Amino acid sequence: MKKIALAALTAAALFAFASCGKKDSDSITIGGIFPLSGNVSVYGVECKNGIDLAIEEINAAGGVNGKKLVLVSEDDEGNPDKTVNAFQKLTTKDGVKIVIGSLTSGCTKAVTSRAQAQKIVQIAPAATAPDITDAGDFIFRACFIDPFQGTVGGKFAVENLGAKNAAILYDIGNDYSVGLTENFEKTFVALGGTIVAKESYATNDKDFNAQLTKIKTANPDVLYLPDYYNVVSLIAKQARAQGINVALVGADGWDGLTSNAGDEVLNGFYSNHYAVDSTSPAVQKYVAAFRAKYNKAPNAFAALGYDSVYLLKDAIVKAGSADATAVKNALASIQGEYVTGNLSFDAKRNPIKAAVMLELVKGDDGKLAAVYKTTVQP
Repeated sequence: MKKIALAALTAAALFAFASCGKKDSDSITIGGIFPLSGNVSVYGVECKNGIDLAIEEINAAGGVNGKKLVLVSEDDEGNPDKTVNAFQKLTTKDGVKIVIGSLTSGCTKAVTSRAQAQKIVQIAPAATAPDITDAGDFIFRACFIDPFQGTVGGKFAVENLGAKNAAILYDIGNDYSVGLTENFEKTFVALGGTIVAKESYATNDKDFNAQLTKIKTANPDVLYLPDYYNVVSLIAKQARAQGINVALVGADGWDGLTSNAGDEVLNGFYSNHYAVDSTSPAVQKYVAAFRAKYNKAPNAFAALGYDSVYLLKDAIVKAGSADATAVKNALASIQGEYVTGNLSFDAKRNPIKAAVMLELVKGDDGKLAAVYKTTVQP
């Protein structure tokens, strides 16, 4: 009986091993790290929605080199420590060699050195801090960087809004906010403008009235708010309540305001990675597919997640392999039309592509909408 039982167990183990091997050979596993809960969960949930749609489309079309794509995702809650835990789980337990994420710059930077050391291809959909890719040649991003966004905001304020005097209110403890501030200020001043007030606050602050009082006294033409949508909505309410009715300008962190703010953000403009109302055939095809699957319009984070998958798919096809080093080399030379623009990578693996400026308006249905205003080329 013992011999029979042992033989049965051995056979079962061999079958399980063979099945596991077959599964692995028929699929390419991609790791994903997103804030699926917490203060910036709208970014992570939407990004994952875009990734899921892309994988569904690619698999329905036959996969990549005949293999199905499989996503294993982890929630880091927008916390860098949890990003590290998620990365370790994905690369050790799940054995992934390609990772998409995380979303914010701080979380993404928490694992770039680890990815480089382990030769894991990491593509950041939306981490815009300039030094994200400094860790090495296995690190890429799908979004443009903060210096470009800050420059776009400064140019737009002067050239499109005719502003001569600007005020800035920013988070002094947030790399994203600080980087945007520096480049907006530099560009605005270079184009002949004057920064009449520059006030800061700490991360998690809720009351901005003291800073806004100083800003109102300075009488700016425009107020630059380089932060995420949840903070911007609070600042905008308090600014309007104080009678500061000038144009508000920001960056891609504003994506999410249409569902989380009211009339206080009207006369607001922000740089972003794509416009949902673009007439581009690639954009319209994507938007239609996203609406069909999720019954809503995709924001920029969804589009960047979607593009991240297609960039990886094209690199794997070009490499003829899902080997991380081969994918890294192929990805560096990718050039093509994606939802967020015609894209190629520079020497630091940052994408070269245009930015759009969106305006927050009230739609015919009375709801907030972000509509295309203009395009700024790199």
